[in-house]
Amino acid sequence: MRTAHIITRLIIGGAQENTLFNVDDQHHLHKDDVCLITGPGLGPEGTLEQRAIDRGLDLRVLPQLRRSLHPVRDTKCFFALKRMLRDYQPDIVHTHSSKAGILGRRAAWDLAIPCVHSIHGAAFHFGQPAVLQNAYRLAEKTADRWCQHFITVCDAMSQQYLAAGIGTPDKYTTVFSGMDVNAFLQPSRSPAEIRQELGINDSHVVVGKIARLFNLKGHEYLIEAAPAIVAEVPNVRFLFVGDGTLRIQFENRIDELGLSEHFIFAGLVPPDQVTNYIHAMDVVAHTSVWEGLARVLPQALICGKPVVSYDIDGAPEVCIDGETGYLVPARSIEPLAAAIVKLASDAALRERLGASGRERFASQFCHEFMTERVREVYQRVLSDA
Repeated sequence: MRTAHIITRLIIGGAQENTLFNVDDQHHLHKDDVCLITGPGLGPEGTLEQRAIDRGLDLRVLPQLRRSLHPVRDTKCFFALKRMLRDYQPDIVHTHSSKAGILGRRAAWDLAIPCVHSIHGAAFHFGQPAVLQNAYRLAEKTADRWCQHFITVCDAMSQQYLAAGIGTPDKYTTVFSGMDVNAFLQPSRSPAEIRQELGINDSHVVVGKIARLFNLKGHEYLIEAAPAIVAEVPNVRFLFVGDGTLRIQFENRIDELGLSEHFIFAGLVPPDQVTNYIHAMDVVAHTSVWEGLARVLPQALICGKPVVSYDIDGAPEVCIDGETGYLVPARSIEPLAAAIVKLASDAALRERLGASGRERFASQFCHEFMTERVREVYQRVLSDA
């Protein structure tokens, strides 16, 4: 099977890691001919390009493919994509992310190549200006006819797109994101070693959040909930793993609240080290206000850690309230604080919910299983072509 994947940026992020596992498995496990077309890995998040190169993957960087809208550059990018696909002659094209999804689907359509599009997170979502949200919704409705099938990372994404009038139910397949499950079951470094490096002692209860320090990731809600949590559990420590443009703003707000000693910023951590930091946590908080199905939720559960999550998008599909963690209303402060206090105060409860999550989801998020499911979709599309 000859496949061309197209993604806007190969930065350190959930959609990008998911795509890279897919390409890597196709190449190494299934012996497919597969290439990955991407724009430059620009941004403070860090890039996965070197990882793709180290794995011997066919990585093709298209300079014109950028996240920001630019009519002239985007037009040049479209024609460059068509040339690349015409030269590569794939059996099927698999697009990811908004910009690459629109341009890639249209290029495949023009060349009469069957196409699958992955929805890692809705292109139109909370937090966008109404004009932009409507524009993305219209673009996705237009691009619907340029591909044969959608792969979504959770049922919630399918439901949101169907509610927007995009496609029909038979055009959607949910495939959970893939990851190296074994790495999360057995960390390469001990939790005690990580905690010691971060200045965390055995008496501390660590509430961790793994996300870029950007808008929509919801760090500010956890910060605002912190005073109530600290009042009930004085030995709590909040560990932020990730970096971004809002770090100084968050640090200033934490200082205003007089809680600087309770917060630790680990900064940017290589993807293969994330498991070590999760194992050093006691509770994992997910307070993003827009996400398809955040990888940190199953990652935390596979590590045996309970989660507290806002009830958004695909979160309820893995954060089973009262069984693997607690769901609270999006953008809430008091319910978020109460759920964290409940877990931070009860080690036995943390152990029980974490064990339940590991038992439920360890096999479902294995990247090899994901790739097999994705290739089944390819085969169905090709057989119908």
